Amino acid sequence: MLNNPANFYESWPAEMNAMKSMAPDIGKAFGPFFQSLMKPGALGVKEKELVALGIGIALRCEPCIYAHVEKCLKAGATPEQVMDVAGVAVMMQGGPAYTYTPVVARALQHLIAAQPA
Repeated sequence: MLNNPANFYESWPAEMNAMKSMAPDIGKAFGPFFQSLMKPGALGVKEKELVALGIGIALRCEPCIYAHVEKCLKAGATPEQVMDVAGVAVMMQGGPAYTYTPVVARALQHLIAAQPA
């Protein structure tokens, strides 16, 4: 799954659904929590998704990176904004975050290529 955006985006929904079947309370608790905090507020959805992406990069969480790159684009962020967030994450977290910026680039390349012309 990881290191391959196509595999991630294809398999992730089924993997999350399988987890939710095995532990439904996790999804029941996390879903409303996520939805409540990620709706527009003092920050818009795009800004919140960019923050979430930066944290995912800093924490070196590939599923988080893939998921939030997609959500950033859906919320209206440009590829340049996404990569700018990656740069800020590197500045804050250093070399370990730097090694995850190719994951961001792969996700962007995959999602941009998958868009209808």
